[in-house]
Amino acid sequence: MNKFLSFTCGILMSLFFTNQTLFAASLSESKWENGQTLLTFFEKNKIPQKVYYNLPVEDKELADEIMSGQTFYTLHDGNTLIQALIPINEDLQLHIFKKGDTYGMQSIPVAHFSETMEVSLPIESSVYEDITKYTGDNLLASYFISGFRSSVDFKRQIQKDNKIAIIYERKYRLGKYYGSPNIKAATINLKDENKYIIKHQDGNFYDLKGNSLSKYLLTVPLTYKRISSHFSSGRKHPILGYKRPHLGTDYAAPRHTPIYAAGKGKVIFAGKKGGYGNTVIIQHDDGYRTLYGHMHKIDKSIKTGMYVAQGRKIGSVGSTGLSTGPHLHFGLYKNGNAVNPQKYLKIATSKLKEKEKEEFLVIANSYKNKLDSNIANNTTSEIFKSKDTSYVVYLNQNNSSNSIN
Repeated sequence: MNKFLSFTCGILMSLFFTNQTLFAASLSESKWENGQTLLTFFEKNKIPQKVYYNLPVEDKELADEIMSGQTFYTLHDGNTLIQALIPINEDLQLHIFKKGDTYGMQSIPVAHFSETMEVSLPIESSVYEDITKYTGDNLLASYFISGFRSSVDFKRQIQKDNKIAIIYERKYRLGKYYGSPNIKAATINLKDENKYIIKHQDGNFYDLKGNSLSKYLLTVPLTYKRISSHFSSGRKHPILGYKRPHLGTDYAAPRHTPIYAAGKGKVIFAGKKGGYGNTVIIQHDDGYRTLYGHMHKIDKSIKTGMYVAQGRKIGSVGSTGLSTGPHLHFGLYKNGNAVNPQKYLKIATSKLKEKEKEEFLVIANSYKNKLDSNIANNTTSEIFKSKDTSYVVYLNQNNSSNSIN
């Protein structure tokens, strides 16, 4: 708990330093509205439109990653925007800052800390309600249920006094839960048997024998010539600092090449999307979402709200939006966070094999022993709950620091 308190207490006031003089500045927390774009944000804050149009193509593309409902922070000195931090995923954010008479923008890491916690409790009303009541974390409850969805019938098998245990990692930012919980391992003690889920390094859950619990399958969405740009999370470069991320894979292909749905799911967007031009976004099972950008045309039959089968044609390759040539920008997201498509394509129900399985079984057995012990001894970590708190912002004299955290 000391780490949590020192983190939040270390940021108690909003301050703006300039020319060695102290001025009051106000920090606001807001939600990114549906339909809002970086350009409309600039207009609202009286930032000259030329600042947006002069941004590199890659930065405009990153701006299109901002999702509605995302929490972002702005710092104003009177009516003048001094800085803004707008997350584009759990690890990266756009930092907009006033520099002299103009503005700059860069992608920087999101400052947060993580804690690993352990929870064990008996079921009194329902799995969802009890986890949420005990931890204050409804996402943890949802992800726990999702993890067992293929192995447990929650309506028929769960009874009062069944016990559950979870080992998970949680991010915190500015005194609040941030991002998604990362369940490492969990168990449900049913009447006749115990069920376990163990997360492997590939991000998917397996049982204690190394059998995949994922029922999902994603495939490459087109026939392409080459990958013209690989996924990059923007990790720190030892000389250049943080390089610009590229949150997807670009497949170079001739114009009009057919594009197919990488998996079955619901179309949640079909239309023009900023620098991505003609774009289709599909929500799939197990928290996956795919984005298809720079399309020449979206198939006339593809409408928002409809369901599509895997392999359904959704459009064709083009160069709309901010694109220098015909290609498909293919983005893959897991629970809202961009992931490398090349590592997740062709996800299939399978078993781990050979050395990979041997290494997994050692880890799985360790988690099993810990979960069993926690249930037997009713062991639970002290749970950090989301807190309302003041925020602290420190800016240096030229406003160029990564300062709101």
